[in-house]
Amino acid sequence: MKIIAFGAHPDDIEFLCAGTLAKYKKKGHEVAIAVVTNGEVGSMTLARKKISAIRKQEAKNSAAKIGAKFFWFNYPDEFLFNTRNVRLYFIEVLRQFKPDIIICPDKDADYHPDHTTTGQIIWDIHVMVTVPNIKTVSPPAPVIPEIFYMDTIAGVNFQPEFYVDITDCWTTKAEMVACHKSQEGWLKSQYGVSGVEFAQTQSRFRGFQAGCRYAECFRRPKFFPMSTKADALLP
Repeated sequence: MKIIAFGAHPDDIEFLCAGTLAKYKKKGHEVAIAVVTNGEVGSMTLARKKISAIRKQEAKNSAAKIGAKFFWFNYPDEFLFNTRNVRLYFIEVLRQFKPDIIICPDKDADYHPDHTTTGQIIWDIHVMVTVPNIKTVSPPAPVIPEIFYMDTIAGVNFQPEFYVDITDCWTTKAEMVACHKSQEGWLKSQYGVSGVEFAQTQSRFRGFQAGCRYAECFRRPKFFPMSTKADALLP
């Protein structure tokens, strides 16, 4: 299978679904990471271009930890909008990668505007990727990908439907989070924890809910057509 995760900002994916991506990769699947905004406001001391360049490299280093294909969209941090051109770029990336599964922010439960806009765009265009009369450089994708919404930061407002035990991939997730060194000062000043502590607290909490040491959680939005496994039966 091919799985792509969309994060609104550099480090969103690491906090919320890196363990799941690492697990997919470990099992031999193809994985991609797409970072939508450029993180240019993610510093109290560095200029926009400087911190954006740093955060891009940190995100690339993180993706390399699991051998994930890397997409950098470079839209302005905190000013992401659902426009025609933005939609077309999302469609082009999805047509290039041709995923079976998209992981993205929850458009209905998340509370950050860049997150909800990212989730909304994915929702709006996930069928369009197969439509021939919507033209991009790459040809239409062969199938409509499935969408899974990832957890929110601190789990606020999120109601999990599926849990993934990431205990065996926790160390990899922690290494991916630690790649984002530029955010350590920000996290400690705002929240009093390091990036790895932040991720560990949430992953342990979701693991406690799921009956394992570390977990990540997701929900699947409903749409038509929905796929059903050939051997699927009612309980």
